[in-house]
Amino acid sequence: MTKLILIRHGQSLWNAENKFTGWVDSPLSSLGKLEAKKAGLYLKNHKISFDICYTSFLLRAIKTLDILLKESRNDKFKVIKSWELNERHYGELTGLNKLDTKNKLGATLFNNYRRSWDIAPPIMSSDSPNLNKFSPLNKLIPIDKIPKTESLKDTYIRVLDYYTNNIELNIKNNKTIIITAHGNSLRALC
Repeated sequence: MTKLILIRHGQSLWNAENKFTGWVDSPLSSLGKLEAKKAGLYLKNHKISFDICYTSFLLRAIKTLDILLKESRNDKFKVIKSWELNERHYGELTGLNKLDTKNKLGATLFNNYRRSWDIAPPIMSSDSPNLNKFSPLNKLIPIDKIPKTESLKDTYIRVLDYYTNNIELNIKNNKTIIITAHGNSLRALC
């Protein structure tokens, strides 16, 4: 029987600081590591194993998957890393505290940037210090594919294209798949 298991990464250091994280490669916090371990134990206790594992290029998702695979004793499987499963790119909002940003922009503009379907935050400048905090794996992405900001719609299109071209066939072939990714990329899959 086919199973598709979707797991959001554990808490990252920037999540704990209430920052827009997006494509920044923020590591897991202690709580995030514990959350990953609990997910692994849950899968082990329910005797769930996988055929294929997918994750993003971001350390917090990769490490979450590594921990839960080890904990669930499913560590012999091929892991496919794909930038298309990365979190939404928050543009110039990256690194900003969410509460401070909401107070500065006002609730309406803040919510438009954060939750509207097709309004993206301002484009990240090419000299943003946060670019140096992005995953080194991003160097594998074709330059013309790298966004400077994304709306939820942009993220959805990116993730859905990847799903259709890479994951869907495995589901049709009755494979059990686990995807460890991010809130917005997993919402797109749902």
